[in-house]
Amino acid sequence: MTPFRRRRILLRVGIAAPVLALITTLVAVLLFPGFNHATQFLSELGGAGAKEPEVFNIGVVLAGVGAGLAGIGFGLAIVALGGPRLPAALTAAAFVLAAIGLVMASLYPWPDPRHLAINLGLGIQMAPLFLLWGLARAEGVSRLRWFLVIVFAAMAVLTVITKHLVFPGTVNPHNVGWWERAFAIVLVGWTGVAAFLLERRLVALALAMRAAAG
Repeated sequence: MTPFRRRRILLRVGIAAPVLALITTLVAVLLFPGFNHATQFLSELGGAGAKEPEVFNIGVVLAGVGAGLAGIGFGLAIVALGGPRLPAALTAAAFVLAAIGLVMASLYPWPDPRHLAINLGLGIQMAPLFLLWGLARAEGVSRLRWFLVIVFAAMAVLTVITKHLVFPGTVNPHNVGWWERAFAIVLVGWTGVAAFLLERRLVALALAMRAAAG
């Protein structure tokens, strides 16, 4: 059996999940005439005002399941690269909680109060730190570590601005949609890039192991 095969499959799911989320969102927008990117939230694509809300909601479910599987892959990859089990478990837990939030949000579309379970997904902001912890002594992942630092900093900046902790008034009803999209791209997109870089590292390690054994 190819070394790390199952871990790599899970990470490939993590690569595909953000792409799937983007595609279904774009399709949902096309099916929602008059949707205003500046003033409306993405959740409204799956609400009662949308003509085909199931497109967005099914996409969110699939992306959520993909995120959960990817998180398990991240955790197992940390262990495979010699990292501690605690940050591996915390990384997986952050992704699984995000998955639960996404699935619940799609089952209870906006404006149902239960839709706010999607906020569980915000915990994924801590995942870069858990990954950095788990990969602190791993070899061959320096680019990934730098990427995780940049991603965490970007999410921190977006958080304090969108929560009006700094520059109050920058985010307002006239542009809140664009800020939400920027946050969503960073929040979801980084996982695909990180999964790709980590999967490539496992491929290289697997080849080195096979060469040594042969």
